[in-house]
This record gives sequence, C-alpha cells and structure tokens, in this order.
Amino acid sequence: MKMTMHIDEDVLARVMKITGAKTKTAAVEMALKDMARRHKMKELFSAGLGMTPDELKAEFAPTAADLLDSHGLMVAEKKQAPYGRARPARQ
Repeated sequence: MKMTMHIDEDVLARVMKITGAKTKTAAVEMALKDMARRHKMKELFSAGLGMTPDELKAEFAPTAADLLDSHGLMVAEKKQAPYGRARPARQ
C-alpha cells in the first residue's frame, strides 16, 4: 500500500543502519514487524504461559551445560588464540 508519512530523517537513518535495510520502505517494514513481535511477546509473557513466576525462572535459567562451549570448557574461561598461538600485541 502506498501512503505519505512524515518520518524523522535521523530516526529513519538510524533504523536503516541498525537493521541493515537497503531502502526506507524495508526499514519501516522491519521496524513495524519488530514492534508487532515485541507486543505479541509481551502478551505471551503477561499471560505467564500457564506457569508461575518461579516455574518460568526455573525453566529458562541457564544450566551448567549452557555454560560450556563446544569443547566442554566453561565459557567464562579465557580462550586461546586460533591454532594455539597467541598473537603479539600491536604497538
């Protein structure tokens, strides 16, 4: 649908940069879809998904397995540089 709107140029430019949209139309469509998605999520969470707050917290709390990377190492640990060699610091 074609329509005329007055949109703040700075806001539109920021949305285009954030979303990576190539056109103004694409940026507006992405922003509208995201707003509709956020509202739907808010409705679902307000309904509680049929669970108590404690049940929701327990269901979505990270487990020990969530904190491991693909090699079984804790995510918080400092990772080695690729191929086991540290890069020299730039000066």
